[in-house]
Amino acid sequence: MFNALGLLKERRFLPLFVTQFLGAFNDNLFKTAMVLFATYAVFNDPKMEQHFNALSSALAILPFFLLSALAGQLADTYDKSRIIRLVKTAEIFIMVFGSAGLLAAKAGYVNLGLGMMLGAVLMLGTHSTFFGPIKYAILPQHLKDDEVLGGTGLVEAATYLSILLGTILAGFISVEAAAALVIVVALVGWFTGRMVPPAPRLGAKLSINYNPFTASWHLVAATMHVRRLFLAILAISFFWMIGMVLIAIFPVLVKNVLTADERVASLAIAIFSVGVAIGSVVINALLRGNISARYSPAAVLLMAVFVVAFSFEARMFQPAPAGQFYGIADFVLHPQGALIAATLFAIAVSGGVFVVPLYAFLTTTVTKDQTARTVAANNVVNAGAMTVGAVMVVIITDLGVTPQDMLLLVAAMCLFSAWLAQKLHRACD
Repeated sequence: MFNALGLLKERRFLPLFVTQFLGAFNDNLFKTAMVLFATYAVFNDPKMEQHFNALSSALAILPFFLLSALAGQLADTYDKSRIIRLVKTAEIFIMVFGSAGLLAAKAGYVNLGLGMMLGAVLMLGTHSTFFGPIKYAILPQHLKDDEVLGGTGLVEAATYLSILLGTILAGFISVEAAAALVIVVALVGWFTGRMVPPAPRLGAKLSINYNPFTASWHLVAATMHVRRLFLAILAISFFWMIGMVLIAIFPVLVKNVLTADERVASLAIAIFSVGVAIGSVVINALLRGNISARYSPAAVLLMAVFVVAFSFEARMFQPAPAGQFYGIADFVLHPQGALIAATLFAIAVSGGVFVVPLYAFLTTTVTKDQTARTVAANNVVNAGAMTVGAVMVVIITDLGVTPQDMLLLVAAMCLFSAWLAQKLHRACD
């Protein structure tokens, strides 16, 4: 079996790996610091907290819906390493703006600060929109065919480990420290981005369509007619719709159901991130470098089982005394704390096993000069699905549905994902 970790010694992979790791870390550090600050220091109403979380998530994905087609065209037309350098330069300015918003909100200018932070989230979504197609599309260009699955798994694992570190830090450091750190990390990411080897255009130069709506329509239509791409993109998109619901309700659930502080919220999200990262690596070992969806249906069915278990565990959780929150030590020592942590971990591992092979389908089904546009088409559909998920959270919350009950909806969505993955497996294997 190909040892994917050996790629970390290669210049054709390591600078990209580090650059995307730092970018995902920075993005998550800023957004988590913002959400935790708003949840624990600004709002005191579960409905408002959940609405704010859904709004920030929707703003983060809106650029994917509008600009992914343009990003894919540019990545397949120009040198991908050059686009990386431009994107990482923009990140520095975005983080300066977002940090100013954090500091303004902390200083008491709450409305101004929240507005600036939400603006930074929108700009970070734009940053990720243009970087996203590259981080997957560049892999078939720099790696051998039998290295692509391993490289994809490492990229996915690194993404979730960066989420882990960013999430933990956001809960443990001050707002001022977070504001400074995101600028420093952006500067380091700019430096490593300049070390990514050239990845020039492979096919004919495209005629760029700058209309976001017609470009997106044509891009998706040109991709979705390939059956296994159609099924893979639908399965990935439904998975991220599930993820959007979980992201929106999770901080609120930790605060108001598990009655724990922001550090426990960080710890819980970190456990989830570790699980996805482990699942991303495990699936490469199970498949031995082959690209197949054979384990995806069972993985997402297991995910549904664990989500249902988590819902019932949350219902039976003994809350902290009125007006108090559990800290990390209290939560760890809580009789139900270890069970909740283990269930979260199991949800995440099964999710990682489910989704990584699907991403590998995107970059290996088409020719190398079309990979960025294929990933971009996936991002457009993903963004639409995640937007639906964010709107669902707002509507369902207004109807009085609790986070515990919303988890049951997530489990039902997993069943549909399993059906899509099974259809993909039958179509390809």
